[in-house]
Amino acid sequence: MPSRFPWASWPDNELLKLRFKDLGLTLDGTWLEACLDDLRTELAQRRILVRPHAWIGEEWFSPDNTHGISVPFYLTHPRLERLERSQMLDVEGGKIRDCLRIMRHEAGHVVQNAFGLHRRRRWQQLFGRSSTRYPKYNRPDPTSRNFVQHLRLWYAQAHPDEDFAETFAVWLTPTSQWQPRYAGWPALKKLEYMDALMASVRNRPPLVVNPLEVDTLPKLRKTLGQHYRAKRRHYGIDYPNFYDRDLRRLFSESPEFSGNLPASQFIARIRRPVRRVVAGWTGIYQYTIDQVIEDMIARCRELKLRLAVSEDEARQEFTVLLTVQAMNYLHSGGHRLFL
Repeated sequence: MPSRFPWASWPDNELLKLRFKDLGLTLDGTWLEACLDDLRTELAQRRILVRPHAWIGEEWFSPDNTHGISVPFYLTHPRLERLERSQMLDVEGGKIRDCLRIMRHEAGHVVQNAFGLHRRRRWQQLFGRSSTRYPKYNRPDPTSRNFVQHLRLWYAQAHPDEDFAETFAVWLTPTSQWQPRYAGWPALKKLEYMDALMASVRNRPPLVVNPLEVDTLPKLRKTLGQHYRAKRRHYGIDYPNFYDRDLRRLFSESPEFSGNLPASQFIARIRRPVRRVVAGWTGIYQYTIDQVIEDMIARCRELKLRLAVSEDEARQEFTVLLTVQAMNYLHSGGHRLFL
């Protein structure tokens, strides 16, 4: 990216005071253009005559009344990616593979709306009604085979529209090999329907073509700091956690271990690698997992717990414990939908 942005050298505390409308960003010349071209090529190869346009917004989304995709601002500049990582511990869509994965999902929404596919009876039989209200919390069943698995957190289970978009994304992905991958799954019926449905709209012009861009950056007066405060609340934990019993199984307050490393220091030392591992296993965002870790560190400090086993064994056991707690959080309905 050009060095024409004065904020590119600002520290985080100053950058967070900047309003979105003052960032002066554009998609031109960014690596996102190549990703969008790849998406359009994949659609063209399937002879689907929908060509999504894109603009820069706060987050990923595709509005119902346009055939476009909002791309998050932080992907347009390395400095903003660093800010996203410092605030949220991760950069969603920050790699080409991950960016295309999300774009294919958003293209599913675009294609659905372009052809009004949710009005078809068979669509409703397989996916449900598009008019269904989104739940406040997603309560997925990780063992279910009624849904494809594309984006993390079993996102297809969130809503009929997301089920369709996820199924479309799997179908569109050139390397998905969905027939053998989902053989024996009830979700295969949805993929087979998708294959027939896309054949029915092949080479047909879309019914809806709307170049509207929604919530573009130049219209947003909020600051980056306001954005991240809201985003951290969104991904935060909002139910009481009680870890005493599990922590005491792993660590000890017995005098015989008084010379050992405090459990709080040990957890802080392994925090980053373990957080990444558990996020990879569960699909839960690192920011959410990090708050669980923070609670555990504080509780270990209050209970004056220390290592009672070797560091290798403690690391393995703590990774399992954190995974269990993260999954408990997921099943409790604590994970908010981010749409």
